[in-house]
Amino acid sequence: MGQRRPHEEPCSCSNTDCVERPLKRLFEGLGRTVASCPWPFALLPLLVSGGLGSGFMFLPGLQENDIEGQFTPTSGPAKAERDLVRLHFPSNDSYFFAQRLATEGSYAALIAVAVGNGSVLSAEAMRELLELNKAVQHLSSYEQHCATLRGVCVPPNPLEPLLGSSPLGPLRYPTNDSGSFLGTTLGGVRTNGSGYVESARAMKLLYYLREDGDEAEKSRQWLETFLKEFPGVLARLNLKTVNVTYFTSLSRQQEFEGNTKSVIPLFSITYFLTITFSIVSCLRLSCIRNNVWLACCGVISAGLAVLSSFGLLMFCGVPFVVTVANAPFLILGVGVDDMFIMISSWEQSASKTDTKSRLADTYSEAALSVTVTTITDVLAFFIGTWTTFPSVQSFCLYTGTAFIFCYIYTMTFFGAIIVLNDKRERANRHWLTCMPVEQGRTSCFYNACCIGSCSSESSQLQTNETASEHPMSLFFKKYYGPFLTVTWTKLLVVLLYGAYLGGSIYGCTQIREGIDLRNLASDDSYVIPYYDDDETYFSEYGPRVMVIVNGNVSYWEEAVREKIETCLEDIENISYVDKNLTESWLRAYIALAKNRSINIDNKDVFMNNLSILFNYSAFELDINKTHDEITASRFFVQTVNVTSAVDEKNLLNQLRDKAEKCSISLKVYHPAFIYYDQYLVIVQNTIQNVLIAAGAMLVVSLFLIPNPLCSIWVTFAIASVIVGVTGFMTFWDVNLDSISMINLVICIGFSVDFSAHISYAFVTSKESSANKKAIGALHQLGYPVLQGAISTILGVVVLAAAKTYIFRTFFKIMFLVILFGAVHGLVFIPVFLTFFGYFGTPKIQEIRYRNNKDCP
Repeated sequence: MGQRRPHEEPCSCSNTDCVERPLKRLFEGLGRTVASCPWPFALLPLLVSGGLGSGFMFLPGLQENDIEGQFTPTSGPAKAERDLVRLHFPSNDSYFFAQRLATEGSYAALIAVAVGNGSVLSAEAMRELLELNKAVQHLSSYEQHCATLRGVCVPPNPLEPLLGSSPLGPLRYPTNDSGSFLGTTLGGVRTNGSGYVESARAMKLLYYLREDGDEAEKSRQWLETFLKEFPGVLARLNLKTVNVTYFTSLSRQQEFEGNTKSVIPLFSITYFLTITFSIVSCLRLSCIRNNVWLACCGVISAGLAVLSSFGLLMFCGVPFVVTVANAPFLILGVGVDDMFIMISSWEQSASKTDTKSRLADTYSEAALSVTVTTITDVLAFFIGTWTTFPSVQSFCLYTGTAFIFCYIYTMTFFGAIIVLNDKRERANRHWLTCMPVEQGRTSCFYNACCIGSCSSESSQLQTNETASEHPMSLFFKKYYGPFLTVTWTKLLVVLLYGAYLGGSIYGCTQIREGIDLRNLASDDSYVIPYYDDDETYFSEYGPRVMVIVNGNVSYWEEAVREKIETCLEDIENISYVDKNLTESWLRAYIALAKNRSINIDNKDVFMNNLSILFNYSAFELDINKTHDEITASRFFVQTVNVTSAVDEKNLLNQLRDKAEKCSISLKVYHPAFIYYDQYLVIVQNTIQNVLIAAGAMLVVSLFLIPNPLCSIWVTFAIASVIVGVTGFMTFWDVNLDSISMINLVICIGFSVDFSAHISYAFVTSKESSANKKAIGALHQLGYPVLQGAISTILGVVVLAAAKTYIFRTFFKIMFLVILFGAVHGLVFIPVFLTFFGYFGTPKIQEIRYRNNKDCP
């Protein structure tokens, strides 16, 4: 360590320069090593990628696209509640009641909507519905696979036995005189003052299949046959009075699994656009100094990173979810971004005479900046794996690993390509043919095409002359930087930021939560019209919720029955519950006992007379009776007006809150609650990941950017971009769900990228004023940041044409992330740094610079 003079500041490693300086020396050494022996660094990544890429052979066995498994919380309460229902109330496909299932069941569904303003209860419509019903039941031996009740197939609709009747007798709604509930099977109903149906716009037909034992696979095969043949059946029927949409229990999953295939053709378009942009942005009017090969190899480097990382994780058995298909688009943009930073630093080091010094200088300036952004990106993604959504975990693990390989290959493979390209230039060889360019020709046409100038001077001189900066870099230095540092421009930027922040905060207050299951299918899928009809005509009545009494309870004690009744009434008082449609075996039993003068306050009498109750209904399925104890029982409440994600969230919270407050152990359950559970954790998980990642980014910035205040500004940029993206998601019809959560994790990393580059260039500048520092930072990195932003957008822009919500959402949020990140890096942060980012005099800066040389 050098001797410190008395007037100098102490060389303390609390100064973050003491982290920066050793890293710079390390990168300088790496640069000299790569320049000394480029071929191993160029060839080894190719061999590694080829070896790891063989891991793709395991891809078919690693695809995990189960919607419930990937897009619902792994520890959601509804999954435990479902296990409870399965334990105490196992289904019986020979004594079948759909509302008592622990799952959605295996089924095919049809919605018939009357044409025009007609009614499905008209004579002609009923005739066509009868033909439709017969056609389905004759399809591939339906009767051999259907769920049954008392030996016959369960009717697809309570009105099915009446389809052949004309005229149809009077019907009450929503519960008819026979006790059948019509609220979920007859839609768009108009009733008279007495509650009798006058007309109905739609009817739903549900064909349930067996799921017990080996029948599950046979039912699946029947549904696959149905999906294949039903469109043809529907065409042959040529229905005139009703329009029919269809859906099956397999449809959602099949459509979701098809999403990945639909996006594969877009990869080639993306790579073409990115390579084209890279070539055009790096183009020089010189056949020697043209950077076409650098641009192409930068894109190839990103492709090698995808191949290596994906192959490695597949070797390790990491599940491959459809959301991971977004990752290559993102990685390509990031890899090209790092390429532009490297090329910019390489061109600005043109004053160095030998390749080793020049590459060492390039690595010293660019590698640390690229390292900061890579560490922050990788941290953001690995922190994202802490979420409870498996789809997010897989995406973050694949993408974070890919970023590591992208960084390694940029430092090795791409650095070696820079060296090889420099050797070609120094040998005056053509960029395409690598043949020596002849000197001394007098033809202006030849010189213009092959040298880039009509001058006949040597190409070596041309190389030195054209080593001048890129015109866009000069634009940032001469025009944009001075314009941005004018006082009135700064004021305008502050006002613009205020408007941006205000709009973003307002948008955050309007954010919608939860994933709409229809968004898991492609836009042209047959399930979308079905969802539309279901929402239009059958949204009045929501899920029929089980209220489960869990554990041994002394039902024969009047005090206990009163407690249960009080709890059930509390649940009925929820605004989303219709108390007139509750189904309670206990209420029915109490009424039965009263009519028959049976004293059920005695345990033996209570238990022995349950068989009388079972003779009248399906209540036997609602009581788990073991010997002389009732270990569990359940009631049913009918929900209403659950039409939005907010309603679903409120319903779930209110039901569970009422159950929790009951003095009797109660649980509430419906199969849809498996998906509703996302509302309980989505905001919490998102905020948790964002805060932890932002804290990690601050720590990294404090260590690697030699100015604590600028590290705070980088962290500020993270928060600002996240708020902006979250707010503007609302304006672009994007919900906060597990898919958009992925993109908010990305947002953390990318919001660092642009601001960190500019901030680092600002604080390392030796200029004497804040304005000059800002201009210098924009001059040095403004164009590479702009190139990186455009290349990343080009990497994902083709996803805007995708027919699936998952990929379009990825594009929308990535566009917002890159747009706001670039605006912060090129507009907001440079201006704010001129206000708060410069403290101290040039003399103190120089003293610190000398001291840093002595730091270990």
